[in-house]
Amino acid sequence: METATPRTKVASASTYSPTASSPAASVTSTPSARERWWAIFDVRIGSLPLPVYVALIAILAAMTHNGKLAADLPTGIALVAVGGFTCAELAKRIPWVRHIGATSIFAAFIPSAMIYYGLMPAPVTKAVTTFTKSSNFLYLFIAAIIVGSVLSMDRRTLVKGFVRIFIPLAGGSIVAACVGTAVGTALGLEFKHALFYIVVPIMAGGVGEGALPLSAGYAQILGVDQGPIFAQALSAAMLGNISAICLAGLLSYLGTRKPALTGNGQLTVTPAGDVPEADADGESRFDASSLAAAGGTAIALYLLGVLTYQWFNWPAPVVMLVFVVIAQVFHVVSPSVRGGARFMYRFFSTAVTYPLMFAISVAMTPWGQIVTAFHWINIVTAVSTVLSLVLTGFFVAKWVGMYPVEAAIVNATHSGLGGTGDVAILTAANRMELMPFAQIATRIGGALIVMLALAAFAFFR
Repeated sequence: METATPRTKVASASTYSPTASSPAASVTSTPSARERWWAIFDVRIGSLPLPVYVALIAILAAMTHNGKLAADLPTGIALVAVGGFTCAELAKRIPWVRHIGATSIFAAFIPSAMIYYGLMPAPVTKAVTTFTKSSNFLYLFIAAIIVGSVLSMDRRTLVKGFVRIFIPLAGGSIVAACVGTAVGTALGLEFKHALFYIVVPIMAGGVGEGALPLSAGYAQILGVDQGPIFAQALSAAMLGNISAICLAGLLSYLGTRKPALTGNGQLTVTPAGDVPEADADGESRFDASSLAAAGGTAIALYLLGVLTYQWFNWPAPVVMLVFVVIAQVFHVVSPSVRGGARFMYRFFSTAVTYPLMFAISVAMTPWGQIVTAFHWINIVTAVSTVLSLVLTGFFVAKWVGMYPVEAAIVNATHSGLGGTGDVAILTAANRMELMPFAQIATRIGGALIVMLALAAFAFFR
């Protein structure tokens, strides 16, 4: 909860006054009623002023009671804002746990659990689900974050990061596959089950790009129904995602204790004497039209990705990422629009992250599937897989000129649930700047894992 110090009037000691020696003259004056109210208004729950937060709760509760809770844009925004900021605020109040990504865990899973146990009103669930799916909220967020973060990066740092990130990713994937399979087998699982039904789904890139095509391929090879296989793959992927969120939170905490290990969101180490490119004047000065132009640019690039998906079945976020990197490297976008993109990135990462996670938890996260996966053998196997992936990235990073904390966090996103997992993991790590690299780990890394796994599964069946 953020507070603002009330403004007060203090007598100046440097200006002559007949009452300057009087004790009363040096005492802070009592704030007026208006100033006290302003101080209350400046208390924040997330990005919402406290009085606005309380008013929204009352209004939404009344609408729910009257059975007239709509799923339109204003109501949907109010619902996810109140829900997301409430979850994050509760998590911040828990000692120690908040250091392992509790804000992300609460926003990403508590709403789903409330639905599963019947604790969330049905009208709220319906309204949030309809709003989330009809607005495509997630991909608007990803577009704004990717475009904003890439256009805010130094070009040389951007290129070096994209070239080098594949080394810790590839090494981490191999080590994680070996360690996770070995641990699962040692705990009593069959070799094939540990590898293909737990370890592989964790690194397959989420649900739509990972668990679904993976389970469809397994089912086709075995000649069985896809449903039970998909449930197993989804459960493993969710366990991996939870493990990655917790490890990302710990990595963020490690960065605060050992500053030499982190670039605070910068992936590659800048050599001594290598000065980053100076920002153009227009990048530091922007107006509302620059922000609007940056938003239009992000939407245009995303729709270009959607079009290529329709034509060639290429993942839209990856295509969008490629085009925005090209635009930044070759100075396609003007400095003023880059300034607007920087502000757009900051706005979405600050004000939209927790509402988005709440919306995804309500609309897209099946808590029942997570509960069924809570067997200690599955948990230990999943944690060992993700831990191996993260530690490999951490220790390989220095060899390729990267910060260990940031490289390990990007490796952690390789075990996330697609775009939703990337958001949760990077939020827990407080490093949303790494979203472009997370998309490489999740989309490209996940696609390669799925292709290799299906080929190996067909060979060993």
